[in-house]
Amino acid sequence: MFGYGFIGEAFAGLCRARGYCISATARTAEKRAFLSGQGIDAVDPLSLHLSDTAAAADLILITPAPDDAGCPAFAALGTALRDAPRKWLGYLSTTGVYGDRGGGWAFENQALTPLSTEGRRRVQAESQWQSLSDQHDVAVFRLPGLYGVGRSVIERLRDGTARRIHKPGQVFSRLYDTDCADALLRSAERRRAGAVYNLCDDEPAPADAVLVWAAQAFGFAVPPKIPFDAPDLSPGMRRFYTENKRVSNALAKAELGWRPQFPTYREGLHDVWRLIGES
Repeated sequence: MFGYGFIGEAFAGLCRARGYCISATARTAEKRAFLSGQGIDAVDPLSLHLSDTAAAADLILITPAPDDAGCPAFAALGTALRDAPRKWLGYLSTTGVYGDRGGGWAFENQALTPLSTEGRRRVQAESQWQSLSDQHDVAVFRLPGLYGVGRSVIERLRDGTARRIHKPGQVFSRLYDTDCADALLRSAERRRAGAVYNLCDDEPAPADAVLVWAAQAFGFAVPPKIPFDAPDLSPGMRRFYTENKRVSNALAKAELGWRPQFPTYREGLHDVWRLIGES
């Protein structure tokens, strides 16, 4: 894996259960030592051996965020992979490439109209990896907001940082981390070069509705409502709320035989609570 974060860890767990040996890049010596302690072959992304490690792999998951030059993993590996044995390359993109749909549905075959700098960078990075689809089984995954243990509204309610921002008609899609990893592995086992999949659960929902439900379900005080046009709302938060869309997961279901174990935020947050509620 090029990068080992939230989704990389979940994907590595599933791959290990299938008998794969895991290699992952890490920029710091401390992170490499941590990964080595987990039985993972930790590689410095600046190492001269990186290309050899990638060439020997059967599956490569690419997770880093791009910059103005595109994907850093493509810059490091793109040339070497053109002559490497055929393999599955999974690139984690974002549903931000669709921009705003005015609350309508986003499908993989639609034109990409990103509004944000990150979304525009992701379009470029997707194109970089898709350029290898003749040599490898490239799959691009457009992801919404990801959550799981350590990254959910429950932790924000618990530590008092949750903000209940309300914008009428606004919805977001989301996905539990292990459901994401399951779809990635299914793609690796049902390869199609040039595939693009939206991954998300079955119920787009307003962020403030999820917050209120979680507070009431798990015994927290419901935070006060903050109108979207409140003067103290940060520019970054305002930009976040400029995109309103419902993301379709129908293609991933049809081609990969995938069904999210946690089809809505309710099932997902109940699982988070089961794992952390007593801690």
